[in-house]
Amino acid sequence: MTADPLLLATEVARSDERLLATARELDISAPSRLPGWTRGHVITHVARNADGYVNLLTWARTGVKKPMYASLERRNEEILEGAGRPLDEQLADLAASAQRFADAVDAMTPAAWGAEVYHLSGRRMTPQQVVWSRWREVEVHHVDLNAGYRPDDWPEAFTLHLLREVVADLGGWAGGLTASADDVAFETVIGAAAAPITVRGPARALVAWLIGRSTGDALRTEPAGQLPAVPTWK
Repeated sequence: MTADPLLLATEVARSDERLLATARELDISAPSRLPGWTRGHVITHVARNADGYVNLLTWARTGVKKPMYASLERRNEEILEGAGRPLDEQLADLAASAQRFADAVDAMTPAAWGAEVYHLSGRRMTPQQVVWSRWREVEVHHVDLNAGYRPDDWPEAFTLHLLREVVADLGGWAGGLTASADDVAFETVIGAAAAPITVRGPARALVAWLIGRSTGDALRTEPAGQLPAVPTWK
């Protein structure tokens, strides 16, 4: 997948439009796929995430530190405060925050793309990673709305990039397995231990299972048996 952040931003905009189309038909108070969260919580989180990433892009462009959120506690408070708003207010917020993100990308200068910022978690990020992370947030949380959008609907380029990221994130896992996507040329070992089990299936089903968005019904193991337990991905 291209690392060009402007091309990634185009994909983000397309994902934003798909999310908005789904959100227009929502019962905002219905449960999402995330424990304890309604769809209103998910929509509010996606909107505030856009603003958080605007802060990081602004930091990269200006050189003036602008944290993603004031604090983790304030981030959580904003989600709780916004979750119960009427649908029309949530839709307007979602659309406006997506536009603010697009505007922040447009305002970036060539020098700014070479800057370095810090995620709320303390992890260092390049602006290119900020744009990718925004795409990931929109696509994964679209599924979390529990409103008909599924991992099978993820774009192929997004799926493969996310799969590679998850494999890298699980590199320190004490266990081990071989992950094999049988619809694309992808096979790799996950974890630090020997990999006596191979988990096979479509790439979208494989990555959805690895990030906890699927029970793995479309996957199979070699030798045949139950799917192994993997660490919770964050």
